Amino acid sequence: MKHLAVIFAIFLTGCSVVTPVKRNFPEVPKNLTEQCQELQQIAGDKVAITDLLKVIVNNYTLYYQCSNKVDGWKEWYDEQKKLFDSVK
Repeated sequence: MKHLAVIFAIFLTGCSVVTPVKRNFPEVPKNLTEQCQELQQIAGDKVAITDLLKVIVNNYTLYYQCSNKVDGWKEWYDEQKKLFDSVK
C-alpha cells in the first residue's frame, strides 16, 4: 500500500508539469498581398465621349473591387488576430 501511494504521487507530479506551447498566427496568403490592377489611361489627343466613359466606368469598377477586397480582408484579419491573441 505504501508503494502504491508513492507511485500515485509520482504520477500526479508528472502530470502537473507545465510545458509552454509556442503559437504562431498564420502568415498572409500570397494572393491577398497582390497589388491591384493599374487603372486605364486614355490614349490620344482626340477621344470620343463613349470611349472616355468606358474608361471611367472600368476604372471605377477596378477601384471599388480592389477596395472591397482589401478592406474586407483587413477587417477579417484584424478580428481574427485579436481573437487569436486573446486566447491564453
